[in-house]
Amino acid sequence: MSNDGPSPDVAPETLAITAGREASGSSLAPALWASSTWESEGLEDAHRRATSVRHGDFYSRYSNPTVRSFEQAMAKLEGAEESLAFASGMGAVASTVFALCSTGSHIVAQRQLYAGTLAFLQGPCRRMGIDTTFVDVATPGAFAAAVEPGRTMLVLAESPSNPRLELADLDELGSIRGPFTVVDSTFSTPLGQQPLAHGVDIALHSATKGIAGHNDATLGVISGEADLLAEIWAYSVLHGATPSPFDALNALRGIRTLGVRTRQQNESARSIAITLADHPEVRAVHYPGLSEHPQHGLATKQLRQYGTVLSFEVADRDTAAAFLSRLCTARVATSLGGPETLVCHPATSTHASLTPAEQVATGVTDGLLRVSVGLEDCADLIADFEHALETPA
Repeated sequence: MSNDGPSPDVAPETLAITAGREASGSSLAPALWASSTWESEGLEDAHRRATSVRHGDFYSRYSNPTVRSFEQAMAKLEGAEESLAFASGMGAVASTVFALCSTGSHIVAQRQLYAGTLAFLQGPCRRMGIDTTFVDVATPGAFAAAVEPGRTMLVLAESPSNPRLELADLDELGSIRGPFTVVDSTFSTPLGQQPLAHGVDIALHSATKGIAGHNDATLGVISGEADLLAEIWAYSVLHGATPSPFDALNALRGIRTLGVRTRQQNESARSIAITLADHPEVRAVHYPGLSEHPQHGLATKQLRQYGTVLSFEVADRDTAAAFLSRLCTARVATSLGGPETLVCHPATSTHASLTPAEQVATGVTDGLLRVSVGLEDCADLIADFEHALETPA
């Protein structure tokens, strides 16, 4: 088998093992290229490297062989011509928006977004004269209806959304003509869905989460057509949200086990969601794998896996605090996608920067808890949750 791996029509789990090996020769472990700069042979060679798109042997802010291996693996997993990595998920968001938009531009985005993305759209973007219209992700036709022809440059969705797991209709997004369409697909990973297959222009991930999967890398990545990503790359070199080769190495390692990790995490997440849905102390469970989820039909249509994250609601903030204090196996932390099960209270952590009105608009209540399901035994996790939900005598 060549270093290019098998044909792209194999299962994504196989691509996760075979992709992104071009810079490693015959080594099974990815090679770490820690260098920040490379020697040129002279003036003409230095000029050629400096003016090439993403030359791998020039300067690591432009490109790096280990980072390129990660990008090539992601492109294979997304079914994309190209991928481009950043120092974080927000680096990917900011670089993409500022590469495609300028003063006077208009963005259509859903209300149900990660708070960092909301803050970016309502803060730096607004200050730069880039306006955003927010719509309800679950309302059919809402994105297209808000597009202003000739002015809207970007349509931005997050599906499944953070933290209530609402879904955008990817076929509907992919049918929008004019503006570029971007889907933050962090919660699903490329093994859960491929937005590009639905006609979306750019798939975006905080690869810090499920893709790297071990809480030891901070990365963002986008995937799409090569020409479009070359334009974004040209801006990203100036923006400087440059990924670390060390983080790219860890993310490549994470990709190798993405299939087996997400398979178990998905199975556990659905079992936990079913259990919580029947618990008297739980007022609601948000998980697209449940038949009672309002978008379960859409989830079945466009998700290959229902996801490793769920959220649920208890009575109030005090009940949520008590639940967190009684956890033994799960941990209280704000990230997701790693081997440990993590639980957070979005109103006071991931979405703490939002005003009370903004929290209400995004569905973040005082009793909402978000769970990133890890790799612990599912029965132990269920027992831990049931114990934490017990009302003390």
